[in-house]
Amino acid sequence: MHLFAPHDTVHAGADLQSDDPAHLEEEKVAGAIKTDFILSAEIMAIALAAMDQGSIWMVAATLAVVAIGITAMVYGSVAVIVKADDVGLHMATHGRLSLTKAIGRGIVKGMPGFLKLLMVVGTAAMLWVGGSIVIHGLDSLEFSWLEHHIYDWATQVSHLVSQQAEATVKWFAKAAMDGVVGLAIGLVIIPVVKFVSTMRKQL
Repeated sequence: MHLFAPHDTVHAGADLQSDDPAHLEEEKVAGAIKTDFILSAEIMAIALAAMDQGSIWMVAATLAVVAIGITAMVYGSVAVIVKADDVGLHMATHGRLSLTKAIGRGIVKGMPGFLKLLMVVGTAAMLWVGGSIVIHGLDSLEFSWLEHHIYDWATQVSHLVSQQAEATVKWFAKAAMDGVVGLAIGLVIIPVVKFVSTMRKQL
């Protein structure tokens, strides 16, 4: 939303201009945690939908195992990404071999671009997964017309390519349309969230 309709970014600018490295890292970690909390919730929803409906204790135990795995994988990855520049700097300044120092400098220089790429890919993934969850949920509630139309459209697109690439193109087409649905839902939610936020401030 900010990309297509820029708005006041005074507070964000103030954070970015801070000279305190600890404060900048706290901001980066806080943003990553919020993003990964959404991702974790989506993964839990997918796991629940994929499970055979057994006893409540079996479902609870399975979700607990999935939650532990998500925590280790997702937040472990965040920790590695957040500290990667520190590791690179240590390698560049304290490495004994010229190759080690070169790799460290490469990590430090490459992390800003990698983080930007990760932001784009992560946002696209959340839109895709979120849209897919909503579409599948509507189908479960017997509002299946949207899922059926998306499947039909993806099938028609896949017929435009060779048989070898048909399955791949079909998957990407369906993922793209799920992402469009997720984006549309997000654009509807943004003004609602802004309205609620404004009302809370006034109260």
